[in-house]
Amino acid sequence: MSAFEFFFSFYGLLLGLSVAELVGGFARVLHEKRRIRFGWLTPLLALFVAIDIATFWNQAWVIFRGAPFNTFVLLVSLSIAATFYVAASVTFPRVSAEGGDERIDLDDHFWAHRRLVFGCVLAANLIVAVVVIILAQMNAEFARLAGSLRLWVGVAIFVTGTATGAFAPWRKVAVGALIVVLLYSLWGMANSAALLVKAGGWAPALGGGG
Repeated sequence: MSAFEFFFSFYGLLLGLSVAELVGGFARVLHEKRRIRFGWLTPLLALFVAIDIATFWNQAWVIFRGAPFNTFVLLVSLSIAATFYVAASVTFPRVSAEGGDERIDLDDHFWAHRRLVFGCVLAANLIVAVVVIILAQMNAEFARLAGSLRLWVGVAIFVTGTATGAFAPWRKVAVGALIVVLLYSLWGMANSAALLVKAGGWAPALGGGG
């Protein structure tokens, strides 16, 4: 087992728990749909968090693939993944069949928890940004990565959008920030899909005949 495989068995597990918490929260909301008033803010926020978690899975390959086995690296990954887990766990409200007849409004839940969710996503991204900046001082490859104008324009859009979504005192501004960062995330996914199509997809992994 390589150092990266060992690292990712830990990091991937923690990120996977965040995905499970996010999907599980959505499933619980669907299960109790008679008690839920469905708005569109919480589902959009959940989509944003899900895409960002997937992006971090990809970033692990880019940033940590060459990392040696080191306890501090595991601590950094724990900080990132745990922060995401907190965000994922509060994106949807806690509902259960034993919760009684209390009605739950998903839009109200968004306004009650947006600071925590956006704040956690922002914190996780800032941790990675700091790691990249530090590595850029020690490694030429990371220096080239950190020197990309496109990278830092994207970081600026993301940080400004998430911070605004978390802390803007005006609801219309916060909603606008959510839409901007979600569209930016979807644009990144669309670019990845376009690259995949341009590359011709991939061949099926067929075993040889015996």
